Amino acid sequence: MENFKLVSKYQPAGDQPQAIAELVEGLKENKPHQVLLGVTGSGKTFTIANVIKEINRPALVISHNKTLASQLYSELKELFPENRVEYFVSYFDYYRPEAYIPKADLYIEKTSKTNKEIEAMRMSSINALSIRHDTIVVASVAAIYGEFNPTEYRKNFFPLETGMKIKQKDLLIKLVQMGYERLMGEIDRGQFYVKGDTIEVCPGYNLEYNIRIELFDDEIERIALIDPLTKDLVEVKKTLTIFPATTYTVNHNEVKQICDAIKIEMEDQVQFFKNNEKYIEAQRIKDRTLNDIDSISEFGYVNGMENYARYVDGREPGQRPYTLFDYLPEDTVVFVDESHLMIPQLNGMYNGDRARKTTLVDFGFRLPSALDNRPLKFEEYEEFNFPRIYMSATPGDYELNKTEGEIITQYIRPTGLLDPIIEIRPKVGQIQDIYDRIKDQIKRNERTLILTTTKKNAEELSLYLQEHKIKSAYIHDRFKIFERNEILKGLRMGKFDVVIGINLLREGIDLPEVSLICVLNADSAGLMRDERSLIQIVGRAARNDHGKVIFYADEITSSMQKAIDDNKLKRAIQQKYNEEHNIIPKTIIKPIAPPIQGSILYDELSIEKERSKMIHNKKFIEKMIKKMKDLAKEKKFEDAIEIRDYLIELGVELD
Repeated sequence: MENFKLVSKYQPAGDQPQAIAELVEGLKENKPHQVLLGVTGSGKTFTIANVIKEINRPALVISHNKTLASQLYSELKELFPENRVEYFVSYFDYYRPEAYIPKADLYIEKTSKTNKEIEAMRMSSINALSIRHDTIVVASVAAIYGEFNPTEYRKNFFPLETGMKIKQKDLLIKLVQMGYERLMGEIDRGQFYVKGDTIEVCPGYNLEYNIRIELFDDEIERIALIDPLTKDLVEVKKTLTIFPATTYTVNHNEVKQICDAIKIEMEDQVQFFKNNEKYIEAQRIKDRTLNDIDSISEFGYVNGMENYARYVDGREPGQRPYTLFDYLPEDTVVFVDESHLMIPQLNGMYNGDRARKTTLVDFGFRLPSALDNRPLKFEEYEEFNFPRIYMSATPGDYELNKTEGEIITQYIRPTGLLDPIIEIRPKVGQIQDIYDRIKDQIKRNERTLILTTTKKNAEELSLYLQEHKIKSAYIHDRFKIFERNEILKGLRMGKFDVVIGINLLREGIDLPEVSLICVLNADSAGLMRDERSLIQIVGRAARNDHGKVIFYADEITSSMQKAIDDNKLKRAIQQKYNEEHNIIPKTIIKPIAPPIQGSILYDELSIEKERSKMIHNKKFIEKMIKKMKDLAKEKKFEDAIEIRDYLIELGVELD
């Protein structure tokens, strides 16, 4: 069995050793739930890495957004270079689900753009969990969405070894059954080509190499990994397992059985609609389903295949879907990062999905079995018996109830950094005050975050600052998560002086260059100004040795006071530790890692071109307009609309 090998020049410090020891002891005692209350910057990731090394068990780390997940993945991959660290998030660059709006009699087809790199990383995750014990998977809420039956998926593994007797024809048939497509010339993921006795396979689950299989007289003579671009030899393998090209690979022998079952359900649903005098719905579901059956019969697949997942998986009606959790080894430990946000997210996925699909079923766009293509219900998630460790600076009631209030604390930052100073300023004249402070920040080459209560306020304030020659950007919910990530990276790099938003807490990214946070309407009643939110906001400035948070308010609310008291307690604990160990706090110097994946649009629009410059860059604007029109001609309307909306946002007038 492979062991986890943690590689780091640092040793646990502060109260990390105690937290590690308590968490490990809790796992040895089979505690089902533990809470790690760790302040921002206390090194929670390093703590869980040490826990994984000590217990030597597989781990799933789930995070509430892709930005934080990508950061955790990068950090853990660096700490465990000899082990498998995998990344499992939604593989959609763009996703608009299938829906029907009865009032407008409007049917919206599913529109999506998958990212092949992310899809490959997802497949790599489930493959690693299937064959390696030393595996850490960092995942988003995608972990509770439907995956293929692991038992059926593993039946399609294709182990090869040098000297193995196999006819070329049989080998090619096996690849096709695993979902690979045969092509001539250049191949992409999930494809292969044949030249004489040589077969080259581009795996659907790997970004780094192609597989070359050389045959001689119905025997495998050599298995080699080659560079996909240069075709240079990377490594010769004695044995190698080829995994399926896609997670939804239908066994050819089961196609007829699946189609027959779908047809029976269709006939029942058609009769149901007729009995209720819904003749349009009856004809609609009949036509759609028969078309799907034809495609499945011929190709083993149809667009929207996930809606028939229950039949592919062999599940009973209402039976929970298979998910990433079904691929986890029995001794896996689940770490729930930022649990105060992650738990509500896990709890909220099922109901929204159910409401949308029920409408599709009721109006004849989908069979009732489509309802079984869904995320886990929260109680189904809870039924998995993996021990869970919840991590947050502000644990929620759910986690605290699970541990009956027992928590493991990690207040001390080994860097010696204190929680920022909190200052309260009146609302009158706040914009001028913010402007003056940002000018001072710019002189010191430091960055600022501003939190507003509405999107309109964020946009207006950003425009005001831009008009006053301050490099400003705002973040709102229309931006894709990786676009948001790029804007925050731009802030760190100095391409922006200030970033404004409503909820910058969910970004989960380290911003050591930020030394000032301005909180407008800190005394407002609401979710983003409650005790937990204010404590999280304050923690954002705790990466800088002279961080400051300003609450603009006309009164001190109960939530504000609790956040201030929490701040004083943490500062006192850290100051005492610093004095005892002669530590002088210093701002964290952290390299800016490249993103795992960026938006296709942002690859073109590159955040490096600041908005103010874009507006006056005629050549750039002309290029984007041409690209938008070309995409429209190619019927790639979603891409064209994305560019159109972005140009409008820049203030470009379009014909």
